[in-house]
Amino acid sequence: MKRAWFGIALLLVIALPAFGQKKEEERVENAGHVMQEILNIPDDIPQSVIDKADCVVVLPSVLKFAIGLGGSYGRGVMTCRGGENFKGHWGPPTMMALEGGSFGLQLGGQATDFVLLLMSPRSAKSILSSKVKLGGDVSAAAGPVGRNASAETDVTLRAEILSYSRARGLFAGISLAGSTLRPDNDANKNVYGKELSAQDIVFKHAVPPPPSAKLLLDELNKKSPTNKSEN
Repeated sequence: MKRAWFGIALLLVIALPAFGQKKEEERVENAGHVMQEILNIPDDIPQSVIDKADCVVVLPSVLKFAIGLGGSYGRGVMTCRGGENFKGHWGPPTMMALEGGSFGLQLGGQATDFVLLLMSPRSAKSILSSKVKLGGDVSAAAGPVGRNASAETDVTLRAEILSYSRARGLFAGISLAGSTLRPDNDANKNVYGKELSAQDIVFKHAVPPPPSAKLLLDELNKKSPTNKSEN
């Protein structure tokens, strides 16, 4: 009997890391599909907005749950333009976790895709180093939608993070104020096979992008190869 339990435990030790790696790789791949689909709809993120983003966070299939006033929880990826001033090509993704309030969503059990654009080096550096509260530690607002929308509106000029949602086929800007965003370093370990911080991945170029990130990076580099912000 003891041998049987030992065998089961040994199998779990071997299988769990592989399961975790596959799950995170699927999450990175799903982020690529979400980004591809959003960047190819008629009323997507304005070109003038994404061209000024330093980093992009993609959170596929965030689930809403009801605890008290309700809440949401999701995991996804964050990719930043390379270089100290975020002027290079989009680089290796770091895993992220979103936690927070109900966001005003009335979608029942519907899963929602979120895309966040980080519009300032300060917001990017803050999120890469610790948990931040959107609308508190960094300013956040619903992002403008449509090919003719401008990045020069008051809301986009003031906000450090612009957020979008897609559910039931609808894509729109949405406020995520009150929620928190943090690095998911356990997931980074699953993806890259070793202990790595979000800062190691983005700033120190400690690892190349995993194959699962190819679609995400290809789409972003095709849509916005150059950072046109004045930061």
